[in-house]
Amino acid sequence: MRDLDLTTLRLFVLVCETGNIARAGERANIAGSAISKRLAQLEDTVGTPLLQRKRHGMTPTPAGETLLEHARAMLASAGRIERDMAAYAAGVRGQVRILASASALAESLADDVAAFLQHPDHRNIQVDMEERVSPDIVRGVSDGTASVGVCWDAADVGTLTARHYRSDHLAVVVPAGHPLAKRKQVRFADTLDYEHVSLPVASAVHVMLQRAAAEQGRSLIHRVVVANFEAALRVVRARLAICVVPREVAEIYAQPYGVRILALNEPWARRRFIVCHRANVSPAALLLVEHLAAQAGKA
Repeated sequence: MRDLDLTTLRLFVLVCETGNIARAGERANIAGSAISKRLAQLEDTVGTPLLQRKRHGMTPTPAGETLLEHARAMLASAGRIERDMAAYAAGVRGQVRILASASALAESLADDVAAFLQHPDHRNIQVDMEERVSPDIVRGVSDGTASVGVCWDAADVGTLTARHYRSDHLAVVVPAGHPLAKRKQVRFADTLDYEHVSLPVASAVHVMLQRAAAEQGRSLIHRVVVANFEAALRVVRARLAICVVPREVAEIYAQPYGVRILALNEPWARRRFIVCHRANVSPAALLLVEHLAAQAGKA
């Protein structure tokens, strides 16, 4: 198969998003006939129809849906390349991309990166951070999507180099007046009779709690599923459910939200995080790794 050019892929994505060649042409400032010719060449290249006409416009075929997913990923990568090269052209001598867990981003990572960038020797380094779940973090660092990963130390990092980072403590958060609210600490089993706010199924906290409940011969009662810790605490404030989140995050919202934080008396409640990277990282990435590793042992 001949090489796929990015311009044609970009036009293909536009047609899929607008459902109409004319509208795609308006957005791309190119004649619809030129788009049609490129799409015909694209279908010839891949050897299968990619678009089908329906009453309300054009939609991708099953093969087109697959290509659409790949095209969006390729265009996103091309966009990152353009930004990275533009940064170097502007005098930035280091570009470091970090993939990090929700816990790390919500707790200390942003502050630690800010402290790193404030050092005069690092003024020409640019850092990008993106939230991912632990398996995706390891995969992204391994395949070169990112230079550095920050995740839970239970993740299998394979051949990556791992350095200790910070730690946190899971806690139970309940609304005022809840039957558990008068306690200072609880066992996880004490929470299983109550409805929980759950994080996405792939998140480290969700996986840990599901495993802990199974060890008790129980299962979590899910009332609400949310995308992040702040949303979970808002649900608790609304007295809809309780949640298990890092104490370091809950403390930020406890007073304004009027919720109670209870220590979770379990050996797994204290979690440790790691910084992982490939062996051949850039000097800028290595400087950042050393800075983050120096925070090891801090809560």
